[in-house]
Amino acid sequence: MPQAIEFLEEAVADAEAAAIWYAERSPKAALAFTREIESAIAEILRLPDAWPPFLHGTRRFLLKRFPCSVVYRATPDRILIIAVAHGYRRPGFWRKRLA
Repeated sequence: MPQAIEFLEEAVADAEAAAIWYAERSPKAALAFTREIESAIAEILRLPDAWPPFLHGTRRFLLKRFPCSVVYRATPDRILIIAVAHGYRRPGFWRKRLA
């Protein structure tokens, strides 16, 4: 099981932008979104291979209450969070982040 977790700056920006969007509509929704992201990260860290392979050698954890997913790549040494992707964005918009 990987011991380290890293976040691309763009992935953090994705999550922050989504949280701001929800906060403008409902503080409760923003809090729920943030908690669900935190829960997703904890589950990914606990069982990184539990979610199916996705695009470009990644895996994807689908959030339950929000139309978003956490895209990540797991290696024996670390988990790299690549994107917090809204379901309506173009699939694979984040692939340039893998370079």
